[in-house]
Amino acid sequence: MVEPFRDIDPARVRARLDEIESRVPAGTEVLVACKYVPSEEMGALAEAGVVLVGENRLGDLERKRERWGDAFTWDFIGNVQSRKVRAILPLVRLIHSVHSASVLRELGRHGSGETEVLIQVNVAAEEGKGGVAPEALAETIAACPVRVAGLSTMPPSTADPESSRPHFARLAELAAEHGLERLSMGTSQDWQVAAEEGATTIRIGGALFG
Repeated sequence: MVEPFRDIDPARVRARLDEIESRVPAGTEVLVACKYVPSEEMGALAEAGVVLVGENRLGDLERKRERWGDAFTWDFIGNVQSRKVRAILPLVRLIHSVHSASVLRELGRHGSGETEVLIQVNVAAEEGKGGVAPEALAETIAACPVRVAGLSTMPPSTADPESSRPHFARLAELAAEHGLERLSMGTSQDWQVAAEEGATTIRIGGALFG
């Protein structure tokens, strides 16, 4: 189990962000994954100049959003449950993890003309991992009642970033086939490879704090 990050040093976070941003194409968003950042530590991220954060759980999102409000732009990056869609939507810019029919139905009930989502694709066909199969992507996009801004994926965990490259390249191909611009892919383990393959958003967590 990952322990929450404590005593976060804003200067260290800023230095690491600067290093990452210097190694990715201009315009690539660095989303700071704050699942393991307690609410009281979020001020250190604001002090470091973090703009975009991603949360995995509705309860944590609600608590942090209530306390920190517009200090950040908020995205939802965790597994999204259909019964929580209504509560999540007004709190975030984007949901990165849409893939089920039940979530699509809830988006139809509670989304608006301004709602944008990313469809999560299980490019690696990894057993037990969320995401639509590539061959089901066209059907999922067609069924989505709100604007699909792009795609996301989480390849298998690996110690070798290069092993993620084929999965990122395939996601980029799928996005191009469907005329989608946003690509949310790459984490602390493989962000540079993701950026090389066209990521528009990379998610960085422990690499900033550890």
